[in-house]
Amino acid sequence: MGRKKGGALEKINVACIYQFNEGENMIGKVLSKISVVQADITNMTVDAIVNAANELLLGGGGVDGAIHRAAGPELLAECETLGGAKTGEAKITKGYNLPAKFVIHTPGPIYDRYGAREAEELLGSCYRESLMRAEENGLKTVAFPCISTGIFGYPKEDAARIAVATVSAFLISHESGIEHVTFVVFSEEDLEIYQSLL
Repeated sequence: MGRKKGGALEKINVACIYQFNEGENMIGKVLSKISVVQADITNMTVDAIVNAANELLLGGGGVDGAIHRAAGPELLAECETLGGAKTGEAKITKGYNLPAKFVIHTPGPIYDRYGAREAEELLGSCYRESLMRAEENGLKTVAFPCISTGIFGYPKEDAARIAVATVSAFLISHESGIEHVTFVVFSEEDLEIYQSLL
């Protein structure tokens, strides 16, 4: 299947034409709030980590399973009270045994189930909704995994572009207290993809 391209980058490209009164390029300032690290997201000492969940929010494989194992059974117990989440939504729980204070759970799109535009919108929604939950709870630092790029099959480069564009657009358009967003990647390939975008 061909790679899906779309308008996620258009939002951030529009932002490039604006400048702060001090003459600082807006996109440069926003990108200074974003970084990428190759690490285990369950070890991140941040206000919230984002869990690439399924719609049941009851744990699973990959990042989802690792987060549930590290957080302990209390996380599953709280997730059982949430009633699941639709693809592109986000719900927040405590972090329990994790270094992170909170976990924001968001089900990403299964790539082959959607057309190009809808898949992009749903993936972008995962990042926006997660940041909204962080903002609503007064959180300052958030760490994201690569959402939907594992068994959900989203092409890595496309997913990374959507992630960076959506997070950047959110930070530009929201005067929130979010001070830093970290993309936490597993592989050297993912690290190189994100570094090329940042």
